[in-house]
Amino acid sequence: MVKNTVAVLATLDNKNAEASFVCDNLARAGAVPLLIDISLRPHLIGGANISGADLAISGGQHWNEIAQMDRTGAANIMVKGGIKILREKFQNNEFSAFIALGGANGTLIACNIMRTFPPLFPKVMVSTMAGTPAVEWYVGESDIVMFPSIGDILLNRITRAVFEQACHSVVAMANSSNSRKSQKQPLTPLIGVSSFGGTSGCVERVTARLIDKKFEVIQFHASGMGGRALENLAAAGELKGVIDISTHELADLPIGGVFSAGDGRMRSAGKANLPQVIVPGAIDHANFWVGKVPEKFVNREFYQFNKTNILMRTNAEEYDVLGRIMAERLNDAKGRFAVIIPKLGFSEHTKRMTHDLNSREIGPWDQPTIDAVFTQSLRRHLKSGQIDELDLHINDPRFADACFVTFLELIKS
Repeated sequence: MVKNTVAVLATLDNKNAEASFVCDNLARAGAVPLLIDISLRPHLIGGANISGADLAISGGQHWNEIAQMDRTGAANIMVKGGIKILREKFQNNEFSAFIALGGANGTLIACNIMRTFPPLFPKVMVSTMAGTPAVEWYVGESDIVMFPSIGDILLNRITRAVFEQACHSVVAMANSSNSRKSQKQPLTPLIGVSSFGGTSGCVERVTARLIDKKFEVIQFHASGMGGRALENLAAAGELKGVIDISTHELADLPIGGVFSAGDGRMRSAGKANLPQVIVPGAIDHANFWVGKVPEKFVNREFYQFNKTNILMRTNAEEYDVLGRIMAERLNDAKGRFAVIIPKLGFSEHTKRMTHDLNSREIGPWDQPTIDAVFTQSLRRHLKSGQIDELDLHINDPRFADACFVTFLELIKS
């Protein structure tokens, strides 16, 4: 097997010995290390294939200049330069994988670089931050593999073992990736389907029908990162269509819920000219952590879903905003799309009762008059496309079948 070249990202001003150890282990594992220095301060330590000075210049500044900047500004320059240099090398097939090591700052710089590379391109981060909640923001919608360093990035019997395992892992990942590239790619179209607990009935039936028709399906759990991953794969050209059943993350965006996928949600598939079926699945609530509901919402209606998640029922004012937000995104779509609305309920929670934050019952979750505000707003702001309202619940098999049939019509055309 041809040796893989693995890009090694590290701050050599304070992690030089550890970076050298990683490079030696990569060589023993059968790979060629390509050492990139992401240090923010100039130093005289040699050995890098691509120096910090090279990254700084590529990012538009001299290395001595960024040493005078605050840490955030300097890191942005190094990330910009690293992306520019490494993307060019990637386009020329000059390396096969990433491995990086660092504390908080090194992890931030390395992950910001690695996140710009395509899905399935091997990316490994050995980090002191791997066991913290911040992992969500380092990894984002990418497929970076995080290795907890256990101790700080300093050579000892524990961290040496971690570094060795990470090196062997990334070489194996690179070998597998290259083997996969050499194989004939499947012709089966890959369809993205957004999923959530409250829409699972619809999601599972649509998925089964797609598979029966010889499509391949990837489901994206609509808890923030799932929606970002959907957008990422759509933009990367990996998907051939989207059945967006669980657009729930849009509800968390203006409300400030914990499952927002950010402002990029429901944009990439349209820009990529993909056929889309859009459903207002589970937009009847926003998500908060139990005990963490903002004070301004204390008088609203809720349902505690589990020990960690509490759902807040969407009101008419929020539905009006959601209709406009969804319409604005769909107005920018280049591909064909259809919005299908289940008039008898947007999620399984229609069978439940709402409560206040003290668990006192308020009334039924099922509020069709309030739900209708979303549809009215969407119709008012949408400039093109198809809107179908069906007298069905979202998890009624007939509704799922309607989504599937409409999608077939769109993808055939």
